[in-house]
Amino acid sequence: MKPINNWTLLGVEKNRVDVSILDNKSNERHVLHLFVLEPNVIRVLLKKNGKLQLENSWCISPNDSPNDSPNGSEMGWEGRDRMSTEGFTCPDFNVEERDDQLSIATASLRVTLSKPLKLTWEFADDSGEWHYLAADRHSGAYMLGVQSNDIHHYMARDLSEKYYGLGEKAGDLNRHGSRYQMKNIDAMGYDAKNTDPLYKHIPFYITKTEQASFGIFYDNLSTSWFDLGNELDNYHGYYRSYHADEGDLDFYFMYGQKVIDVTKTYLNLTGRTIFGPKWSLGYSGSTMLYTDADNAQEQLGDFIKHCDNHNMPCDSFQLSSGYTSIGNKRYVFNWNTSKVPDPLKLSADFHQAGLKLAANIKPCLLQDHPRFDEVASQNLFIQDSEEDAPEFSQFWDDSGSHLDFTNPNTVQWWKKNVTEQLLEKGIDSTWNDNNEYEVWDSNARCAGFGKPTPIKLIRPLQPLLMMRASYEAQTEFAPNLRPYLISRSGCPGMQRYVQTWSGDNRTNWQTLRYNTRMGVGMSLSGLYNLGHDVGGFSGDRPDPELFVRWVQNGAMHPRFTIHSWNDDQTVNEPWMYPEVTPIIRATMTLRYRLMPYLYDLLWQAHKHHEPMIRPTFLDHEADARTYEECDDFLLGKDLLVASVVEQGQRIRPVYLPDNGEGWYDFHRKTWYAGGQDISLPAALEETPLLARAGSVISTSNRIAHVDAEKDTQRQFLVFPFKGAGQRDLSVFDDDGLSTGYLDGKYLQLNMALKCDLERIELVISREGEWQPAYKEVSFALPESELRPLYVNGKQIHRSQAVALSAFI
Repeated sequence: MKPINNWTLLGVEKNRVDVSILDNKSNERHVLHLFVLEPNVIRVLLKKNGKLQLENSWCISPNDSPNDSPNGSEMGWEGRDRMSTEGFTCPDFNVEERDDQLSIATASLRVTLSKPLKLTWEFADDSGEWHYLAADRHSGAYMLGVQSNDIHHYMARDLSEKYYGLGEKAGDLNRHGSRYQMKNIDAMGYDAKNTDPLYKHIPFYITKTEQASFGIFYDNLSTSWFDLGNELDNYHGYYRSYHADEGDLDFYFMYGQKVIDVTKTYLNLTGRTIFGPKWSLGYSGSTMLYTDADNAQEQLGDFIKHCDNHNMPCDSFQLSSGYTSIGNKRYVFNWNTSKVPDPLKLSADFHQAGLKLAANIKPCLLQDHPRFDEVASQNLFIQDSEEDAPEFSQFWDDSGSHLDFTNPNTVQWWKKNVTEQLLEKGIDSTWNDNNEYEVWDSNARCAGFGKPTPIKLIRPLQPLLMMRASYEAQTEFAPNLRPYLISRSGCPGMQRYVQTWSGDNRTNWQTLRYNTRMGVGMSLSGLYNLGHDVGGFSGDRPDPELFVRWVQNGAMHPRFTIHSWNDDQTVNEPWMYPEVTPIIRATMTLRYRLMPYLYDLLWQAHKHHEPMIRPTFLDHEADARTYEECDDFLLGKDLLVASVVEQGQRIRPVYLPDNGEGWYDFHRKTWYAGGQDISLPAALEETPLLARAGSVISTSNRIAHVDAEKDTQRQFLVFPFKGAGQRDLSVFDDDGLSTGYLDGKYLQLNMALKCDLERIELVISREGEWQPAYKEVSFALPESELRPLYVNGKQIHRSQAVALSAFI
């Protein structure tokens, strides 16, 4: 490795400052570009020898509009020119050069280059005064491989800093002191506390300092490492580092006064969360065992009957890959008609029961796939690095070849088969699985949309393009419906297309605890619509207590799926233990009661980049206690979930964040002041849950599959300020299926809640043209609340409902 030192200003062009770096020993000349993209975002791009290894990016989709489509705007399949600034506001900035330093400043962010090459970052407070934010380490901050293409970036590290993000990572939420590898891998049965790497490639993390926050996103898809304080070297002081095997050193530095500001800025860079259908938030059944069985269609039909017999609400079922089997292996787009004799009847039976179907699909064809030669003859596979033949990799107990989604012909083949083999047979959704692309011939050749590219540069791009192809197939087949897709692997930008989950976890109490922290970390990294395999996917089946606690936890996540492949061939099902089935049913009832609240959170995630699940510190940064590692999280801004993750626990200690207003026990409506430790009852049948004082939670009494035409009731649970206070809120709703909301066919109730010592007031107005099945709304206050409630100036009694027509 060689450090980069001396630099010379080349010039300023529009929003870009160019710097030349000369290596005197080799006469190599590198170019450093600094792009001023937003008042709080500056990009740093280093061109080794003046060239890029990868000329396009697929992760960047800046400032897209939520009014264009369910997932915002879309770039071309070939990606985005890396030098483009399209979509950014490109604000005014100042450049000043003096005393071997070069400063570039917007109104809120300033970066200063010094010699040897080192960047120092500062932010401006409200008065315009500059404050230190971050800096590269003082020596060897940037290093490039001499005989290789690896790149290194070293930054100074302060022991007080907290690091969050990096997507799907095991262990504690604060990453300080740990080292992580970024490489998509099929980590079956992983240890949620220790295993690394996992399924996703998200090279973005947030630094929380004592004064402010900032994030760094490295737009590089090759295998990389983040060392956040694990490594020590006396010569350089405390530092942290980023190291990539290949690709370009290209990072976006984004400043935010708060952590939430940084996460939202990252979503503005990489694209907004897809706005899926409402039914995607319902319970989704799944298991490997049903579709592996010889009588798969019969067992799937029995699932519908069991849901009905046990009065379990359910919205969908996810078909594991056994429906494609020949023998004990899986063959994408092949229906095993001995297991599933009539796919059309299968989907019709589910639809008649109000349930949707998602089907598992994989991007690798085994070497004996019935259509392998057909696909190979069209050159749709990634090609071997040395031979004119498809690459071969280990896949599902055999070897196979991976489809190359950087080939437009592969995209069309995939879309055609998704349409003909799934959608035309009544399948509603695609489950894009086993798409880590473990192609270990690192120089295997991808078509690269006309620019041949080794897989080592773009491995995580393949699952991103796979899910996009599935997305387009679904939207072209049903253009008026909002698509729902699932993907296990991916990279920045995957949130534009799919809901995701934390992969094939292992059944134990430790997984329950650390999956919760993993999910909050994923959310801080822009993956808002997420969940976990409830009950555990692999290993021993959960005992009744663990199963109950896992369901209670999972019911408070956006994705709620019980999925399993237990070692003893049992199935994790809501009714698997009769002695706790009533508890499971009650938990699902709570989930469906909260469906309007959950749906509004999905809308807020899409429209305003608001995380659906949140660490408690995200809304309480001034409270130092909220940064301590814990098992609590917020569902939206207003519900605090205190999951029980310890065996035998029946009293749950909870620290209540200091929000200035207090919290209510959701079940008993008891009020508690914030900023204190309390103990909540945590009987096995109870999900410890608290509501923020000053919140209004929208609920429904429809405890069945989502159906807007049958959802005839709305009740608002009002948790008033204990004394005086006021807050503005809103609740979004629509038909839950179509794109009609883009044309004004939605209902948004805007509420102003105001409390004083004498009364509670709600002023409600409405937006949108959609007319729901519920024609009125009712309100519920805590039983101990004696103040009268006024809605739009009229006193409302506890049993009284108000017509929607009253809200203008």
